[in-house]
Amino acid sequence: MNKINISEKFGLFNEVWTPKVIAESNGQLVKIAKGSGELVWHKHDNEDELFIVFRGQLTLQLRSENIVLNAGEMYVVPKGVEHCPKAQPDTHFMMVEPSSTAHTGEHHSEVTVSSEKQEWI
Repeated sequence: MNKINISEKFGLFNEVWTPKVIAESNGQLVKIAKGSGELVWHKHDNEDELFIVFRGQLTLQLRSENIVLNAGEMYVVPKGVEHCPKAQPDTHFMMVEPSSTAHTGEHHSEVTVSSEKQEWI
């Protein structure tokens, strides 16, 4: 394993809501993504999902409250909690989650990235 420059990795793609895998550790995938606007409401029945913001602002809309994350902040969405990520334009963030975590849980839409199509960069 070579060291990873996260800023350089963010420069390799422009798609939004399309996580890119940059590392794996103990069955956990480390993914980076860019966001703009809203994703979709979904949940992960068996996995927590950790979000860390590097640039911009990411709001994790939960049914009970909104969690607003700015650069340098993180939050763990507990398994089973329905959420809908919403981002200001050009928001960059990282997710750490088990490799079994489906992109949009059981909710499938045109933005869903299947596990087989997850891209490593």
